[in-house]
Amino acid sequence: MKTETYEMVAKTFQGLEEILADELRGIGAQNVTVGRRMVSFEGDKEIMYRANLSCRTALRILKPIVKFTADDTDALYEMTKEFDWTTVMSVDKTFSVDPVVNSEIFTNSRFVTYRVKDGIVDFFKDRFGTDRRPGVRLQDADVMINVHIDDNRVTLSLDSSGESLHKRGYKVAQTDAPINEVLAAGIILKSGWKGGSPFVDPMCGSGTFLIEAALIAANINPGVYRKSFAFEHWSDFDEELFEELYNDDSNERDVDFPIIGADISPKAIAIAEKNVKQAGVGKYVTLEIKPLSQWDSAPEEGVLVTNPPYGERISVDDMEGLYSLLGTKLKRVFKGYHSWVIGYKDEYFNRIGLTPSVKMPILNGSLECELREYITFEGDYKSFRQEGNSLNKRHDDRKRPQQRRLTDTEWRQDARKRGFGGKNGRKFSDDRDEEFDDRRKSRFKDNRKGGGDRFKDRRHDDGKERRFRDDNKEGRFGKREFGGERREERRRSPLEENYKKRPFGRNRNDRDDRKRDFRGDERQQSEKSFDSENPLAMRRNEQALKGIIGRQPSLPAMRKRKGWKPGSSDNENNNENQ
Repeated sequence: MKTETYEMVAKTFQGLEEILADELRGIGAQNVTVGRRMVSFEGDKEIMYRANLSCRTALRILKPIVKFTADDTDALYEMTKEFDWTTVMSVDKTFSVDPVVNSEIFTNSRFVTYRVKDGIVDFFKDRFGTDRRPGVRLQDADVMINVHIDDNRVTLSLDSSGESLHKRGYKVAQTDAPINEVLAAGIILKSGWKGGSPFVDPMCGSGTFLIEAALIAANINPGVYRKSFAFEHWSDFDEELFEELYNDDSNERDVDFPIIGADISPKAIAIAEKNVKQAGVGKYVTLEIKPLSQWDSAPEEGVLVTNPPYGERISVDDMEGLYSLLGTKLKRVFKGYHSWVIGYKDEYFNRIGLTPSVKMPILNGSLECELREYITFEGDYKSFRQEGNSLNKRHDDRKRPQQRRLTDTEWRQDARKRGFGGKNGRKFSDDRDEEFDDRRKSRFKDNRKGGGDRFKDRRHDDGKERRFRDDNKEGRFGKREFGGERREERRRSPLEENYKKRPFGRNRNDRDDRKRDFRGDERQQSEKSFDSENPLAMRRNEQALKGIIGRQPSLPAMRKRKGWKPGSSDNENNNENQ
């Protein structure tokens, strides 16, 4: 019997879309298409259950139920009310509304929630009477309605997940500023690590990286720890199918390489031990209280992933010293490793003292951070390359599909499949430009601390040039000066100004002619009196120097031949030598 397939949407963090797309293809999803912080796909009920249970980088799995356009809140209410909500819920159920609004028409997301809620409630009142209607519940509702509005395009979806999927259910406690579980799993999968080498986190905190690494290595579904999913309250819930998928551990495997974590804080290690035990991966993970400075050895050729303090929510007394120590340990202790470090400020990254092979923007909570990979190796870089290695080579040598920007025709076709465009829609070019503008802004946002002016006046920050300007203040180099604001004040001779105005020829012969003309003009000018603004631009002699400094120079301006006497002309001295 052929099962019904339908469109679904998996939400994720920016930068993890390709990883999530690979996961969805792995569970049998069809027509997988990568979007911005989301991946659309098609599948049946089994695929939806599997996506919730096994996708490590998904935040929510949505099932769209109706799409329409609305130009005001009244139209939003009427179109919501027209849908047959008995196919989704009954009068004895509770529901909630979660809006995601990106529109100049609908500027108040709370009012959008009220109008959608009114449309659903009034649908049941009109059909079953004023006393018969489903209840509204903000937390733990039976049916969760996701409202996505882009300009005037409205999509109402059922949220099959309920609570965000990053809430795995294995955490007993957590430290300050813990990393999101979905983000942690995404970073590990981006590194290419799947259990085929040692894994280390020397600043593990509550152990999120370690637990997610153990789940990946053992191929344990992250959803098995959750108490419930929203789709379990749907009228068409197939309990038998879900129990079969939930209890299927046939693909789980043993972990052959160590997973090691450490932290300077005894409290953090105590919390990590509880979480590791709750997740049931204690036999795979080793924990110890150890500051970074005490790391003097590590298993060979592994992967290191860590999330050091940023100086924002968590800080230490010497942040620069911490990152400098991390760089030293990467070079001396973790040789042969692919090390992935999340950071927030460039000045701290620079203290690591290594050139990253990969730099990618990533959002950690509300902070626009960056993920960098450092590859350390024995010997020199030349030998490293001769062995066929590369700094841009992934740890597991997987051949990743090359990403390319779609052509205009391909992008328009893809947009039409998604319901974009049309008479009332936003222009395709606006959507496309906004997509790539967001990528640039997320990477080089001006108000990011330490990053706003990092490319400003770089030329004038050079030490040699700065010394040149300082020396020039004393007149050491005459009138020549650096700096755009003082360039206009440079004094030139009329002859030089005249030459500057001459256009250069289009070929070498034309330029040579102009040079000859300039040299001829210079010879003629040198025979005239020294009334120029810059006598030193002419041939240097004593009269010119005396006119400038007001006295006879202590040393002759030009070296004279042997036998030359002060006060005599050049011709007299020449005659004496003869």
